[in-house]
Amino acid sequence: MNQRFTVTAEETGIRIDRYLAEKCSGISRSYLQKLLKEETVLVNQKAVKSNYKVNVGDQIELSIPEAVEPEIEAEDMELDIVYEDQDIILINKPKGMVVHPAAGHYSGTLVNGLMAHCRGELSGINGVMRPGIVHRIDMDTTGVLIVCKNDMAHNSIAEQLKEHSITRKYYAVVHGNLKEDEGTINAPIGRHPVDRKKMSVNEKNGRDAVTHYRVLERFRQFTYVECQLETGRTHQIRVHMASIGHPLLGDSVYGPAKSPFRLNGQTLHAGVLGIRHPRSKEYMEFKAPLPDYFEDLLKKLRSNI
Repeated sequence: MNQRFTVTAEETGIRIDRYLAEKCSGISRSYLQKLLKEETVLVNQKAVKSNYKVNVGDQIELSIPEAVEPEIEAEDMELDIVYEDQDIILINKPKGMVVHPAAGHYSGTLVNGLMAHCRGELSGINGVMRPGIVHRIDMDTTGVLIVCKNDMAHNSIAEQLKEHSITRKYYAVVHGNLKEDEGTINAPIGRHPVDRKKMSVNEKNGRDAVTHYRVLERFRQFTYVECQLETGRTHQIRVHMASIGHPLLGDSVYGPAKSPFRLNGQTLHAGVLGIRHPRSKEYMEFKAPLPDYFEDLLKKLRSNI
């Protein structure tokens, strides 16, 4: 894709990377600096560096290469399969596993393993990077995840997600002691206004998000809770619990930077998933036991009550 610009008198003196960032919404300044280094940006038909300051009348030509999706390879790996039939497969995802390939993670993902296990029988609605994937859980969140083997199943599960009829119960340990035994957090979630890698409660630009929580066990400085999702926004439980002053233990993004325990990421487990089967329409509920690290943590907390 090629774009051309002519610098006006008012724009004289601006660094070219900043100039292009203002002209090209949706393209990061760091990516533009990369293009400048690769000499795909020309000023008056000559390559320039990112610190070049534009002058009135400069003719700027920006060439953005077409995005090429990398080929995703099947990888044999051990999968903890909760249930499988001709339409769906449910996996108990371990901590540290990325669900689908993305920048920096093109191998070792759940999708790589599923491609080998299912031998190509995965729905194609979400494209080559996310075959079969209809919903996700974070890399450091464990638990049950449904994957669709065909487009019929994918459309059915996607519709159930849209109408909020899927049962999704998560288990978490949060900082502090919740005042109420149960409650509901109804607060829209959107991109953080400053840190675009984070989500936040965003009344202006957020999407509806509802989380129901219930206290399971109380400790001195922490609380073990069950969170049931009504909606499924990115980082929903993590953002919602942090918004009421009870971030998840181990969550350095939305909570304290340091944890009193050795944890890799947030203490969050997708324990229960209930759906209407895409083909039979029968309600089915699947459970994934708490991982060992979570059980060990609860034992330590109980011993310090």
